[in-house]
Amino acid sequence: MTGQILPPVDDADVPRFWRELGLPGLVDVHVHFLPERVQAKVWRYFAGAEAHYGALWPIQYPLPVDERLTLLAGLGVRAFPTLPYPHKPGMATWLNDWSVEFAREHPQVLQSATFYPEPEAPAYVAEALAAGARVFKVHVQVGRFDPRDPLLVPVWTRLEQTGTPVVIHCGSGPLAGEHTGPVPMAGLLERFPRLQLVIAHLGMPEYAAFLDLAERYERVHLDTTMFATDFTERLMPFDPALRPRLGELRDKVLLGSDFPAIPYPYAHQLAALCRLGLGEDWLRAVLWHNGARLFGVTP
Repeated sequence: MTGQILPPVDDADVPRFWRELGLPGLVDVHVHFLPERVQAKVWRYFAGAEAHYGALWPIQYPLPVDERLTLLAGLGVRAFPTLPYPHKPGMATWLNDWSVEFAREHPQVLQSATFYPEPEAPAYVAEALAAGARVFKVHVQVGRFDPRDPLLVPVWTRLEQTGTPVVIHCGSGPLAGEHTGPVPMAGLLERFPRLQLVIAHLGMPEYAAFLDLAERYERVHLDTTMFATDFTERLMPFDPALRPRLGELRDKVLLGSDFPAIPYPYAHQLAALCRLGLGEDWLRAVLWHNGARLFGVTP
């Protein structure tokens, strides 16, 4: 509990929660909508999650697109991306084209794009920006590439110049990869210190090292995706001694959920953030103000 405002007990209670905080809704920077066959493949992967993660991962919202959109609207999520990401060369352009059309059909969507280390990347990233991309997604573990790959130098140069946010899954949780962890990201930021990065999942489980990067670099943010939930605390607990640092980074922490492929109700993510005890001003910043400022979202 934070002050006199009780955390939401279930999804139906979420609007009461943000209204009592005096907010116009929520900005969630970590939501996935993917082309149908890609989405189906992702959900099949999570159906076998116990083999990958050593824990069951029952997807909470395996619903048709229209039902997922309606559910987010009912929760009060006013803006969210689609965050596609490729796992091999030759996918990114197709994913970006699909994302343009999806955003055109749904004005609450922050038009998203992605890239992969391949010779074509600078050209299609420029095309995505020209088409209105507001956020990019990179998944280091799934893509199995080093973010410092020389093929990506012109991409990072362009994104640093434009200040376009990049949501990047680079921590070693829930699965480690050859190029996950803080070392590649520290190297990337040494070369491109003005990148507008959003470190997904608060960099779990290397929380302290990614807090270091957010403290050191002006444009590095952290998102709360799955952070502090019962599910994650069992697998990758957050050291309570780090909470004061997280509190000090109030203006650089953004709400993320990983909707729809989460193994608990959406309300639980919000309740988990409440129980950190970092205060109502911190919650207001994380749930609305920081994301609204970063993406220019108005009530």
